[in-house]
Amino acid sequence: MNAFLPWLLAVGWLAPSLTADTFNVRAHGAKGDGTTTDTAGIQAAVDACHDAGGGQVVFPAGRYLSGTIQLRSKVAVWLEAGATLVGTTQLSEYRQPSVPDFMPEAKWGKWHRALLLGENVEDVSLAGPGVIDGNRVFDPTGEERMRGPHTLVFVNSRRVTVRDLTFLDSANYAVLFLLSDDVEFRYVTFVGGWDGIHWRGAPERWCHNVRILGCQFFTGDDAIAGRYWNNTVIQDCLINSSCNGIRLIGPATRLTIANNLFRGPGEQPHRTSGASRRTNMLSGIILQPGAWDATQGPLDDVLVANNVMQHVASPVTLWTKPGNTVGKVTVSGLTATGVYRSALSVESWADEPVTNVVFRNAQIEYAGGGTAAQAGQPVRGPGFDARPLPAWGFYARHVQTLTLEDVRFSLASDDFRPVLFAEQVTQLKLDGVRFPSVPGVKEAMVTTNVGNLLRTP
Repeated sequence: MNAFLPWLLAVGWLAPSLTADTFNVRAHGAKGDGTTTDTAGIQAAVDACHDAGGGQVVFPAGRYLSGTIQLRSKVAVWLEAGATLVGTTQLSEYRQPSVPDFMPEAKWGKWHRALLLGENVEDVSLAGPGVIDGNRVFDPTGEERMRGPHTLVFVNSRRVTVRDLTFLDSANYAVLFLLSDDVEFRYVTFVGGWDGIHWRGAPERWCHNVRILGCQFFTGDDAIAGRYWNNTVIQDCLINSSCNGIRLIGPATRLTIANNLFRGPGEQPHRTSGASRRTNMLSGIILQPGAWDATQGPLDDVLVANNVMQHVASPVTLWTKPGNTVGKVTVSGLTATGVYRSALSVESWADEPVTNVVFRNAQIEYAGGGTAAQAGQPVRGPGFDARPLPAWGFYARHVQTLTLEDVRFSLASDDFRPVLFAEQVTQLKLDGVRFPSVPGVKEAMVTTNVGNLLRTP
């Protein structure tokens, strides 16, 4: 075998016709008729590929009903056009990985079940024009008394690539991975289910080098979420959700979110909302270390660049709680229209202030409609999602240096709150900030305990 072939297989760049070692699932007993359970045949093909030193496992056109398939190192899975891997509704056919005890998630046990499962694997890819269908498998004993297995789960793995596939109707998350590095998703489509891609590290073991490029998300829950990320790029994606676009619930460093379109309302309903079938999109980007449970570590070296948002509850929300710190965050080239609930916000609810945040070259249009009474209400601490604030454009709390440069705020209808409310800000720099004048609003900008205000027209 060519010395470079295993690497090419791992990143999913070769079609089966170019592969020296190809293992057809039908040759190992899979029927692909949509009614026969093909778990054994598929697993046999995967194991044979691994035992041969690596290669490509091919799914020809057909519907392959299966329980958990255990992925192996140096195996590239290829689903041809017309091939669909479908999760069985038999819950006993699913297995869960071993999650290290130092992770708080370990106690969730069977919650980690998956249709495709990789543990301690390297050089694995899943690719092709086919479909992986989670089949909305219902589990009355699962999370929220309805969620079934995830579609793809891997733990403690390296060099995993997913390309071109469609993940359909996942019974929980489409993708969940833990404690893994060098992971790439490229041109993947996610339709339905709960979260699209969710990954987590731990305080002593972060996830490193994750790329999400050119993907499309149409999810019922958060499109992208997780914590303990280092060196992550989310770029050139279409993000449509009936929850949040990107939700960070813990520390992250070297995070880039660039050139994405966040578009609400969601095309797939929020399944947990029940009969209401809620579809309104929440935050485009919400960075909230410690929001779900206590986390420790920094949020630092974050760049949010050239993103477009439509009909979201809030464009960018950033807050931190005790145990976490926020260093440098830059938001540049943001365009948002139809923002219907909450101002941009930067908030520390910890002892340490947010260190340095810059918003530059931004145009934000809000729905408006806020009242003077709302402007006078005390600000409550954050919960899980963006909430109304005493300003319609920007709210800042406990920040060391905050810069707004060439930022334009606009309203679809009058709003009787101030455009900006800042409290406990050591240095506030406003350069080229523009906003409409609303009759009856006495103070367009409210500042409390602001040490140094520098304003340039």
